[in-house]
Amino acid sequence: MNSAIPPSKPARIAIIGGGPAGLFAAEQLAGAGHAVEVFDRMPSLGRKFLMAGRGGLNLTHAEPLEFFLKRYQPVAPVVEKAIRAFPPEALRAWADGLGQETFAGTSGRVFPKAMKASPLLRAWLGRLNELGVMVHLRHTFEGWSADGGLLFSTPAGEAVHTADAVVLALGGASWPRLGSDGGWAGWLGTETPVTPLRATNAGVLIAWSDILRERHAGTPLKRIAIRIGERTERGEAIITQTGLEGGVIYALSRDIRAALDRDGYADITLNLRPDTHPDEIVQRLGKTNRKESFSSRLRKAAGIQPNAVALVHEVTMRNGKGPPKDDYAAMARLVTGIRLRVTGIAGLDRAISTAGGVAFEGLSEDFMLKSRPGVFVAGEMLDWEAPTGGYLLQACFSTGMAAAEGVKRYLARVIPDRA
Repeated sequence: MNSAIPPSKPARIAIIGGGPAGLFAAEQLAGAGHAVEVFDRMPSLGRKFLMAGRGGLNLTHAEPLEFFLKRYQPVAPVVEKAIRAFPPEALRAWADGLGQETFAGTSGRVFPKAMKASPLLRAWLGRLNELGVMVHLRHTFEGWSADGGLLFSTPAGEAVHTADAVVLALGGASWPRLGSDGGWAGWLGTETPVTPLRATNAGVLIAWSDILRERHAGTPLKRIAIRIGERTERGEAIITQTGLEGGVIYALSRDIRAALDRDGYADITLNLRPDTHPDEIVQRLGKTNRKESFSSRLRKAAGIQPNAVALVHEVTMRNGKGPPKDDYAAMARLVTGIRLRVTGIAGLDRAISTAGGVAFEGLSEDFMLKSRPGVFVAGEMLDWEAPTGGYLLQACFSTGMAAAEGVKRYLARVIPDRA
């Protein structure tokens, strides 16, 4: 991955952003013999990386590469090229090299065996230290000074640094308290095209009744399917105070957002038992004890949990009639096709990732800004999106590698003795 022959005179390279994309670019360039400095606005590096690993660090996915690449939208040629150059197998080998062996779960998601981000991050930071990477914390990048220097605000006041090349890896705008608030889009957008930043892999807003919120917020809906338009995804969701969130919702983020933009709302259809034919539910209902409550009969016949029964009540009570207790076919149709209206998407403060970012028409094939030679962009700053499942981190690592390789080629052109 790294250049075998160090440059005769190391170039000074600034990496702005201490997340996966920035740190990986720093590792590649420091390993090639360059003098690398990492700048981050937070008191420590990799904060969002640690958050991603809180429930098990999903690094990448083990599905075939051709299927893997279809998860990215828009699937820009440069992103596809970057992932092909540094695919999931390469990311797993890198983690193994840090002593963090990985495994693929039954879903195909790949995790470190430690199931945490902290051991991997510690080993990674140790490697960067051995490579001589300098770290500047609490440095917020404000853009460029009048003479082209890198301008930072710090607790000690304004600071200006210079570099032969720069990699911007400032992240998107999700979970801003962890360091990436998308503030760069304002000043960078004045000189290069930036698609507006929006929440993706985020929960959706649905107007629940007080009873549903009080009794079932925080409970999971397992092995369900959700359809919007012609697209259906399977997985799990969680009922929240304000709607739904979870993997099956995140997978439909782009479609839901498009419907909201077009119509102001998005109608989704929730199937609580996608593996059971409605006729089978009808037959089971016919065998239940009519003296039992509706909820008990439906729960047993359909094999669903109390929160799912509550959803059936929720949608039928809106028309003032309540559930069709004696119409078994109608009840079965409800179980397999609850229509819910989404009125919005949860905010960036809780979104897992961000859609939008630096548009690819503003970049060279090496991820360099056309408006500012020597400045490269990587990670979630770029205008791509993908569902959860390892796709987000993989693209951050792959574009971090691609940006580092772009820096090397740039240096070979402009200052050959430092390439």
